This record gives sequence, C-alpha cells and structure tokens, in this order.
Amino acid sequence: MDYHAPMRVPRLLDASLYSICLAVLLTALADLAWLHWLAPVDAGLSDAMIRLRTASRSADPSIVVVDIDDRSLAVMADRVGRFPWPRSLYGEVLLELNRQGARAVVMDVELYEPDRIRPEQDLVLNEALSGSTNTFFPIRLLDRVNDQEGVRLADFAEVLALSASPGADPEGRAPMQLPFVLDPSAWSRTGLINYVEDADGIGRRYWLYREVGGWRIPSLPARVAAALGYRLPAGDSFRLDWFRGNAPHEHVAFADLYDDLDRVSRGRPRDEFKDKVVIIGSSSNHLRDFRATPVGSLLPGVEILATAIDNLKNGERLRETAGSVPYLLVLVLFLPLLLALQRRWNLVQILVLLVTATLALLGCAYFALGRSLLLPVGVPLVFAWLFFLLAALRAYLKEQRAKEQREMVLSRFLDPRLVKELVAEGVKLEDIKSETRTITVLFSDIRGFTALSESRPAEEVVALLNRYLSIQTERVFHHGGTLDKFIGDAIMAFWNAPTDDAEHAKHAVACALDMVESLARFNATNAESGIALDIGIGLHTGPAVVGFVGSQRKLEYTAIGDTVNLGSRLEGETKGRTRILVSGATREACGDTFRFTDFGSVTVKGRQASVQVFAPALAAPGTSAEAA
Repeated sequence: MDYHAPMRVPRLLDASLYSICLAVLLTALADLAWLHWLAPVDAGLSDAMIRLRTASRSADPSIVVVDIDDRSLAVMADRVGRFPWPRSLYGEVLLELNRQGARAVVMDVELYEPDRIRPEQDLVLNEALSGSTNTFFPIRLLDRVNDQEGVRLADFAEVLALSASPGADPEGRAPMQLPFVLDPSAWSRTGLINYVEDADGIGRRYWLYREVGGWRIPSLPARVAAALGYRLPAGDSFRLDWFRGNAPHEHVAFADLYDDLDRVSRGRPRDEFKDKVVIIGSSSNHLRDFRATPVGSLLPGVEILATAIDNLKNGERLRETAGSVPYLLVLVLFLPLLLALQRRWNLVQILVLLVTATLALLGCAYFALGRSLLLPVGVPLVFAWLFFLLAALRAYLKEQRAKEQREMVLSRFLDPRLVKELVAEGVKLEDIKSETRTITVLFSDIRGFTALSESRPAEEVVALLNRYLSIQTERVFHHGGTLDKFIGDAIMAFWNAPTDDAEHAKHAVACALDMVESLARFNATNAESGIALDIGIGLHTGPAVVGFVGSQRKLEYTAIGDTVNLGSRLEGETKGRTRILVSGATREACGDTFRFTDFGSVTVKGRQASVQVFAPALAAPGTSAEAA
C-alpha cells in the first residue's frame, strides 16, 4: 500500500458504491412494481399531510347529522326504552324532516328484519315513507362463504334498481342484508354502507358500487348522489377528502329533535332542515360505530358517510397520480445521486442534496394535496435515504478499518498510547509526509552478540533477544522516541519525527541512560543463565530526510542521510571507551540537563573531519533521566 496516496475515506470514490446505488434503485423499482413492502410508508405520509390539510377545510353546512349520541340514548331510554328503539320514532322524525323540506334524508341506522313483536311500529315507519322519494336506507354486503350463498340478484334487480352489464350472470348471487322491514317501493333507494379498509386497517375510500356476477350494486352515497343529480366520478370507488375534527358536520341530537316534536310551542326553527341533506346516525360510544381513518382512529361511521356524500355533492375527492409517477420520482432522486458519485461528492454533500430534495418533494406533495392530488413521494424518499445510510455505514466501517490500519502501522514505530491520541485527533498516514527535519538519532547494538549466538541454541538466543528488544523498545516509547527498525540485535530510533519534539536531544539522551539501566536490570534477572549482555549506544543530532521509504508492497517509516550514518558510526566508537557516545551537536542541544565527559575527537568511516564526542553521566542534581 502506498501511504503517500490520498485516503479520503468519506469520499464516494469506490465502484462498489455505484453497485449499492444501483441495487437500491432496482429494489425500489421492484417494490413499486409488485413487492409493495413500503406501501404503508406512502399511506402514512399522505395521512399525515391530510391531517395537516384538514385544518383549513370545513364541511358543507347544508349536510346535517341527526345524531343518536350518548345523551340521546340516556334521554330516550326513560321514554321509549333502551336501544334499539321502536321504528315508529324514525317514522315520526322522517315525517318532520320531509315536512320541513329536507332535500334528502339518509338513514345510517340499519333496518332489516320486520318487528315480529310490534308490527304496528313498522307500519308507522312505512306510512311515513308513503309518497316519499328522498329517503334513503342502508343495505350491507356480507362476506361470501360459497358461490351459492345469498340472494339471487336477478330476482331483486328491479326492486333494488340494480344495473347489469351485458354479460351479467342470471344465476349470480350475493349475501346481502336487505330491508325487509320496508315497503318494496323504498328498496330502490337503498345502497351499500360497507366500509372499505386498506391492508393497514385504515379506511381511505368509499365504494361507488360493488359488482357481483355482472350486477352493479350501488353504495348509499352513490345512490343519494345520483338521485340528487350530483356527478359521480369514474371507477368503483373514490378516495375521501376529509374535514377537520371528529364531527366536522353540524350535529343535532336525536333526542332534542324528537322532544321538540311533542311540544305545543316548538323551540326549534320550523325550517331548520329545509334544502338540507340530513343523515340519521350515531356517534354514541355505546353503539361503537367507529372506524379508523386518516384523520382519526375513532371516527363515527355516520361522519364517514356524511363525508362521502359531502365529497360527491361538491365534486371533491382525492385523486391519485398516474402509475408512472412513483417510478419517475425514484429516477428524479437517484439520477442526482449517481451524478454525485461520478463527481466524487463526499457524504456531507450527499446529505445536503438529500435533505434539499426531501424538503422539495414534501413541499410539492403538500402543494399537490391542496389541489386534491396525492403525490406518492414516500417510497422514493425512503429508498433514497436507504442508499445514503448504506453509503454512510460503508464509509463509517471503511473509516474504522482505516483507523485500525493507521494504528497498526503507526504502532510499529510509535508508542501505542501516542498512536491512539494521534488517530483520535484525525492524523492520517498521508499527513505524515517525507520531509527534512532536525532529529536526534539513536543506535544501540549488543556487543559480542555474534559469538553468543554461535555458542547457544538458536531457540534460546531468539527468546533472549526478543525479551531484551521488548524491554528496550518500551524505553524508546517511554521517552517519546520513534522506533525505526531492528537491525539484527541493533535498535535504531529517532526523535522529533513524525511528531514535533522541541527537546528531542534531551529525550534521546535520557532514553540512552534509561536503556543502560534497563540492561542492568535485565542482566540481573537473567543471571542464572550465565549470560550478561553489554551494549553500545551512539547518538547524533542533525538534519535528515524522514518519511515512508520502500516499495508499494512494503514500506517503512525511516530516516536517511548523513545524520543517521554518523549516529551509527558513533555507536561503533563506543567500543573500548564507554557505553554511550553523543556528538557535539547533541551535547550542545542538551544544554545543562546532563553532565558530559569529553572523550575528545574521533574520525569515523566516511567522514574526513573528526567528530567531538561526549559521554553523558548521571543526571545533574535535581534532575533525572526519567524527568528528561
């Protein structure tokens, strides 16, 4: 590995990131096409925007709910008993609403089987309906168990005013609850009130009709809309455009309206419901007619029916975009990502791009929703962010591996504790550039090691040498030195590179003294073997070129130049003189920190001029080698 080459870990330069981008892109397209794993994301996002938008939407005031609420149940229980009430009550209310000129009365109370105990109650209801053409009733389509279950639709097609396609099955059947309590003349004003739930259990649309065996059964809102001349949208269902709150339409308590009918002096306006669409239903907690919707988890069923009729009356519905739009949005997001990879953007730039794109798409989606258009941005955004997170995770793991590599490389020649500090500060291998620096170099060699190795078993020699070198390496690191290399039994180290050390000469000399003391302790613990090592140490201070040197397959951080050569030669001059010799340059750089003995001038191989050499003694009073 070339340590001089740039290692911009967070940059997206590797071809594998193109692979990640393309893989996520293909997964996004597959999800949109047939997997639909993330369909709930789009649904949830649109629901959140719908809730936000409803703050500015008000229901049509001409649609009123006569509400069988909790208070009505309590009040009416004292008069007519517990719910379900006698059907004559509905007849009386229907008469009053028609007398006031209500444009339509829609029952959201299911009336199917005749009252066998009180048949006169059904009679009152049907008499109230006599001659009425604007009262509508619910029917319900049940879950099918088998094809032969239910009523034969051809038998009820005329009375229910069902339309049939050219290929309608004459034997087609549907399991339906029909209003046998009503006179057949009212059956043509019935419609389905089946609730449409999406896969997540939330209702977002209402049926316009259900087709069974070629027979088209209209929904209750569609039946009302057709009778009142409202234009129906295309399709078998439509997405509801919701309003604010759990009771956006005007509510009148059923008990208040019914009580007012018996009063001589009426308290309510005589034309309260004139030209209005009145829906009779319940918001009572006891009757539990609640459904999950985008605007609330417990919206009364009567409000859902009112919302559907309101939407049809005013031509409002949420429209979905063309099926190709989600695919286009995915491409709109991913093409800039691929372009960013090509231009070698880093993760921060990609993050800014994605945040900007996310805000822009969310803004467009909300703007489109204000025009009753659902823009599916959730899935494209999720996959775009998935790519970013995968790229960020990959960059993080790559950075961690790079840190570990830097620690491994730097720990070969620096104190591991210093290495961790340098890596934590963000120092990278490429930051350690080749340069000329003033350093203090140290060479240490074991005297007579060749003879020792020839007289002892190889395993014993290697074990002894390893223990010795480990101890002396710790001394180099302890004094802040850089371990260059081991040359057989010799040690080469230097100070003031790669990290700055203003007192590198003092630290190098202190290390040399410490190495001599460590040797004495090593020999003491090794006395039983009969082996006592001796060493020579040479030090010189001067300019040298430091940096990574070698081939692409193997590099070493080292120092080269005359300063290094002289340091090595001084180590050889210690023989017969002393254990440690330093040059005049090193002696001068140490100042008064140590006491030195002048050993005169020596002429070393490769240099014409003689070199003044000194031997450091113990630390001066008040100081120590360790303190240095």
